[in-house]
Amino acid sequence: MASSSATQSQIPEGESFCLPDLVSYQQGSVVSRVLLKREKGNVTLFAFDSGQGLSEHTTPFDALAQAIEGEAEIAIAGKAVAVKAGEIILLPAQQPHAVKATTPFKMLLTMIRS
Repeated sequence: MASSSATQSQIPEGESFCLPDLVSYQQGSVVSRVLLKREKGNVTLFAFDSGQGLSEHTTPFDALAQAIEGEAEIAIAGKAVAVKAGEIILLPAQQPHAVKATTPFKMLLTMIRS
């Protein structure tokens, strides 16, 4: 019996992984990899080449961004916040936000649907 994509993990269960190694930088690009996808939320790992980003957008759910490598500027409702490896920032629901890497940058994004 096949399971729906909303209940499948993109990484195998019960194995240990080095988080930064799960996604690679690509010149001039943003690369993403869904690590876990469930009905109530998902976890996605991003790699941004320096100068690359995500344009301003809103989401209906809160998201937690955790900087894994490098540095970026994350704007929330027009306010820019510098983040670097080891730091986290909450992206509130319904607030416009954008990401721009100031160096090669990796982040883990956890979105909870509620």
